[in-house]
Amino acid sequence: MQNQTNLDKLNDKVLQVLEQYNSLKDENKSMRMELVTLKAENEVKGAELVKLRDENVMKDLEIEEIVEKIESMLG
Repeated sequence: MQNQTNLDKLNDKVLQVLEQYNSLKDENKSMRMELVTLKAENEVKGAELVKLRDENVMKDLEIEEIVEKIESMLG
């Protein structure tokens, strides 16, 4: 009877480990999916940032041209 009890205890522990393993496996899968989503969002934001920087450079050039025209008109 003692062996059965020990075997039952071992079986319970193995089941607990399997449950924990499956839970962690599911959590890992969710985190991987979230990581992929965040990387894609980051890439989109990065592209938007590059676009905005380029637009800013163009606006700066336009401002410089306007300042030069005003200076040439005044000077």
